[in-house]
Amino acid sequence: MKVIATNEAPAAIGPYSQGIVVNNLFFSSGQIPLTTEGTIVSSDIKEQTHQVFRNLQAVLKEAGASLETVVKATVFIKNMDDFAIINEIYGQYFSVHKPARSCVEVARLPKDALIEIEVVALVS
Repeated sequence: MKVIATNEAPAAIGPYSQGIVVNNLFFSSGQIPLTTEGTIVSSDIKEQTHQVFRNLQAVLKEAGASLETVVKATVFIKNMDDFAIINEIYGQYFSVHKPARSCVEVARLPKDALIEIEVVALVS
């Protein structure tokens, strides 16, 4: 088991890792729209979604994976009314490769974020 940590994504805000590699699988912790300085990027769902993907790309890269090797994504959103916007942006990052996905509306996310995404990916 290998712990993944990078300064290119926000540090964990609790007793957990940014991600873990076991055998050839990477399991990310949920990424919220924090900058590397630890502040929410904005209150706009579009900007928050793009920031989450920047964070995911950073931890995936550190793990030796990429968005193209993601096999499963779980998306947590604060408001299902934002689904169409999130889905459109999600499709920009997963345009050809489309991993399995779940999307659920939740009552609240850490730091009052509007979105959180976690992934499982193959590591080369």
